Amino acid sequence: MRILILYGSQTGTAQDVAEQLWRASKKRNFDSLVMAMDDYQIQQLTEEHLVLFVVATTGDGKEPDNMRNTWKFLLRRNLPVDSLSNLQFACLGLGDSSYAKFNYAAKKLNKRLQQLGAQPIIPLALADDQHDYGSNAVVIPWMTNLWEVVEERLGLSCRNAENLHETFIFKWHCCRLDHTSILDEDNYHLLWPHRQTPTHSFKLINNVRTTDPSHFQDVRFIQFEVPESATWLPGDIIEVHPHNSTKQIDEFFALVQEHELDFDSNTVVRMSSNHQDMILPKCYSKPLNVRQMATSIWDLSAKPRQRFFELLALNCEDNMEKEKLLEFITSDGLEEVVNYINRPRRTVLEVLQDFRHASSKLTLEICIEMFSFIQTRSFSIASCVESKTLDLLVAVVEYKTKMSSPRLGLCSNWLKSLKIGDNVLGFLKRGTMQLPKELSTPLIMIGPGTGIAPFRSIIQKHTINQSDLDSHKSLVWIFFGCRNRLKDFHFQSDLELWHKQNHIKLLVAFSRDQDHKIYVQHLIEENSQELKNLIKECNAYVYVAGSSTNMPKAVKEAFINVLDKDEEYVENMFKINRYQEETWS
Repeated sequence: MRILILYGSQTGTAQDVAEQLWRASKKRNFDSLVMAMDDYQIQQLTEEHLVLFVVATTGDGKEPDNMRNTWKFLLRRNLPVDSLSNLQFACLGLGDSSYAKFNYAAKKLNKRLQQLGAQPIIPLALADDQHDYGSNAVVIPWMTNLWEVVEERLGLSCRNAENLHETFIFKWHCCRLDHTSILDEDNYHLLWPHRQTPTHSFKLINNVRTTDPSHFQDVRFIQFEVPESATWLPGDIIEVHPHNSTKQIDEFFALVQEHELDFDSNTVVRMSSNHQDMILPKCYSKPLNVRQMATSIWDLSAKPRQRFFELLALNCEDNMEKEKLLEFITSDGLEEVVNYINRPRRTVLEVLQDFRHASSKLTLEICIEMFSFIQTRSFSIASCVESKTLDLLVAVVEYKTKMSSPRLGLCSNWLKSLKIGDNVLGFLKRGTMQLPKELSTPLIMIGPGTGIAPFRSIIQKHTINQSDLDSHKSLVWIFFGCRNRLKDFHFQSDLELWHKQNHIKLLVAFSRDQDHKIYVQHLIEENSQELKNLIKECNAYVYVAGSSTNMPKAVKEAFINVLDKDEEYVENMFKINRYQEETWS
């Protein structure tokens, strides 16, 4: 029996869950196939009988990049309503309830499949990253239920397969080469190990801290020289691929040396796939050594996923460690995972250091399977292309838990470490913001903290293209919020100059500069009448960018109050893209 498993994944989590399903199906002797949705010829879906979908939601309810073409095809109006009548399916969504459009991509896909005649074998499940137990609170019981239903519906006796948990499915095969093997000097596949091609190489020309030294957070203004062929629009995004820090790499090889494992940093391998249906990643397309893997491919600062614990336990001869590791992958062990991994934000390296008996039995083959890949990170571009520089505003992630060393964000700290003259590969892509076609349309922009970045690019475009501005005078309102005027007022000189020149109307909330806290939503309500006129009389567009926690909801409620409690009007603005959010957790 064939099972097709398709995923839409932006950061690798949905892919990881889909591959868990694939391994589970292989153990049950299914002829199974797993791939990103856009890698599958979606026209062939009419010939499938059982498909499992794992779909993440990215940004403001958007589908991941690697299912975008598939989704466009499924939305075609000329598709017959019974075109998928022979298909049975199950759909799992991965999302974050701090976003307004929680699990929107999975909900839309589940509904559309049924509109085309497909039959769900179990109800849609929606995992929430905000749950105390994380997404596994839904994923683990959903998988258990899925296989029970599959066995019952198909009349199979999968439970007769003994020792399911002791059967290991390895994706990759590594053939060790002689240390003297000449490695390809072109390491492009390592600097950019992902399948899509980076747009350009950008040379760093500026990397400075913009916040006061006494401020709790280091925010960097990072500026790149722009190649002549590079182009983007205001509100667009750049993806970059970070590398592990020297400290992390050294810690990993210190552990390898301490346990006298069967490889070292110079061990060279040629990779191939163990399965005809498993596509070899671009980063494994050429021979490489373990140091290259530990530098550019393996995410050494990641939180361990289920597969990590399972593989770490594989050769473990210490019963206590093995029992604990296997407990982590069960429903009963979710509380333990929260306490040991999620709350203190332990990394894979720290787990290896804690489980010393299990780590001493690692092999290179297991390491290759157990480490998740470093994913690209996206940043809003804070400049327009006419400025001749590509600017970023990056909050460096560093915080304390009960762990002795601070938690460091991989990409932000990598960007912080870059030196003037360094070259970075970047993939330019369209942002989620859609600007009105009429240049005279008023814009109301709310960007507290680093949320101001995409709005700076829009304002720059307006001011540089002065001739267009003169003939189509628009009104741009900017609401910016930060803690202190003197400590974290990002792009202060630019914003104040544009305000003085009447390019924008600037309103700033400094939450900690007085006894009572003032936030952007308070300023919105203080200017109710003018904003109401702009929205109702002049069809103004509203844009919100920044943290996804409390700010977007508070701002939305403020606009509902501005519009005389007319919640329906605001909801309609969302539907027609006159109210847009670009938020992140």
